[in-house]
Order: sequence, then structure tokens, then C-alpha cells
Amino acid sequence: MKIFLIASAFALVGSCSTTKYTTKVQNLKDSIQIIDSALVIKYSNTITPKDLKEHLITISADTFEGRATGELGQKRAAEFLKNYYVNQHIESPIGKENYYQTIPKSFLKKDTKASENVLAYIKGSELPEEVLIISAHYDHLGITKEGEINNGADDNGSGTSALMEIAQAFKIAQNEGHGPKRSVLFLHVTAEEIGKLGSEYYANNPIFALNNTIADLNIDMIGRFDDAHKNNKNYIYLLGADRLSTELHYLSEKVNTTFCNLTLDYKYNAENDTNRFYERSDHYNFAIHDIPVIFYFNGEHDDYHKPTDTQDKIDFELLTKRSQLIFATAWQLANLDHKVKIDHGIVY
Repeated sequence: MKIFLIASAFALVGSCSTTKYTTKVQNLKDSIQIIDSALVIKYSNTITPKDLKEHLITISADTFEGRATGELGQKRAAEFLKNYYVNQHIESPIGKENYYQTIPKSFLKKDTKASENVLAYIKGSELPEEVLIISAHYDHLGITKEGEINNGADDNGSGTSALMEIAQAFKIAQNEGHGPKRSVLFLHVTAEEIGKLGSEYYANNPIFALNNTIADLNIDMIGRFDDAHKNNKNYIYLLGADRLSTELHYLSEKVNTTFCNLTLDYKYNAENDTNRFYERSDHYNFAIHDIPVIFYFNGEHDDYHKPTDTQDKIDFELLTKRSQLIFATAWQLANLDHKVKIDHGIVY
């Protein structure tokens, strides 16, 4: 009888604990309120397939020779991005005409020339010292030994184009009196393909203090779909949202339900996933500093890291919808009345 009573007591404690946790999760979900719905829809609609296609055709053109880190094509791509932000009147956080964070040769791999991250930002109206980073790498693999150009349309012309359009949407909003409360940094990183070195350099030499960086939304390959989703292209893989911040995870889901209704696929977010995608793109260099992240990704396809990854295979309607989801999520994070809470995936 005594053993039965003890066992019952433990069962009761476990039940109460589970109920308590479930209640806290539900309370957290209920506490998340969508901000500025009408404005989010209005400025999301400035992100269009036409504009994304224009950017992507340019960034994945042969002129940029596959954008290999440190090479002429990557330099041309960096200049293209800088000129875009100058023309959009989106400022640099470094200096008036300096949009480049130079990464010295000594930081990069042997025989790789110095390279550049390209940075632009919109200053926050109320909390300018706090910053949301939206990142995408713009480098790629260059030219093959056989002389074929790796244009990298999906990897990562898609993310680069999305970031450009998201930045423009925030700028249009600011011009109309709806600038974000926090600063938003548009971070185009180099050297991802050779080991995430551009983002690592930024994290080691941040323009904005890391303890004031509220989150990183990282975009890497969002213009296509993989074999697993041939019958449902209306999806995106999300990685990392719940690793450091339960609030970020549920905020992301609520934004999607409110504005986009994509299928959010968490397959590759599993900690035992053998692909290790969570560790393979630039968000990881922020996550290791306890900065909440979301990695947006469409999965691999037959053209991954091949010269056949070309712009004619991009689904621009799908790219638009995914870009709008990221913009809407960024809007919420930039305008929350508090920093998104870090709890390492545990609701206390």
C-alpha cells in the first residue's frame, strides 16, 4: 500500500507539472498580440515577384562570375548591393558612403583574398541602440574547373533579393511615418560558402553590440522547393526559432497564421538531424552568442551547388510569399514593447 501511495504521489506531481507547463505555454501563446496588421499588409505588398525577379536576375548573372569570396565577381556583387542601398536612401551604420565591413585576408582561408560584408540599416525611432538583424549571404562558389559559372540563383540569390525587398519595404514605411521602434540591420554576408566566415567576422566585430541584438532572421535558399514538397509548394523550413526563445517560436507561428498561411516545416530543426542544417548557415554565428534566430530555408534540390542553379528555375510567387512572411515577422520583432525573451526553449 505504501509503495502504491508513493507511486500515486509521483504520478500526481508529474501530472501537475505537465499541466503547469501546458498552462504556461498557453499563456505565452495568448500573450502574443499582432502589431499593426493593416500596416504589415500594406508594406508586405510592396514586395513583388517583379522586383524580386529583377534583383535575382542581376545578382545571379554571369557578370558576377559566381560571386566567389574575394574574387572580382563578388566585388561587383558588393558594389551592386551598395548602389542599391544608396539609391534607396537607406543608410549605412558604418559611415556616410561606407557600406562595407572589410574582412581581411588573414581572417579568411588560405589563398582567399580580402572580402566584404555589405551593411545597411534603418535607425529605430524609440530604441535605436537595440537592433534586429536580417541576414543573407551573397557569395557563392565561383567558376568550376571546367569553366562553368555557378550562378547560385537559389543559393543565395533568392535570399539576397528577399533581403533587398524587405529593406525597401521598411524604408517605404519609414518614409510614410511608420519607421520601426528598433533599428533594423540588413546584413549581406560574404564567405558563407567557405565556412560562414563573414558572419563570424561580424559577430566578432559587431557594429551593434551583441547584447543589444534582439534576434537574427537568416535567409538562405528560399526560391524553390524540394522533392518532399512537390505536391505542396506552399511551405518553408524553419530552424532555430525554439532553440533559444519559446516566445520567438510562437510569435513566428502567429505571424504566419495571421498573414501568410505557409506550412511551417520543422523537420530539419530536430537536434538529431543528420544534415546539421542548423549549424550550416550564418544564423549559427549569432545563436552561439545566445541571440535568438530563425533560419528560413527551402531544402536542397538537384541543382544545389551546381552550375544548373539558375534563375529560370526560381518560383517567384513562392519567393514573394516567403519574403513577406519574413518581413511580417521582422516588423513584429522590431516593434515589440520588449525584447523577445530568451529561455533556451524552456517556459519557466
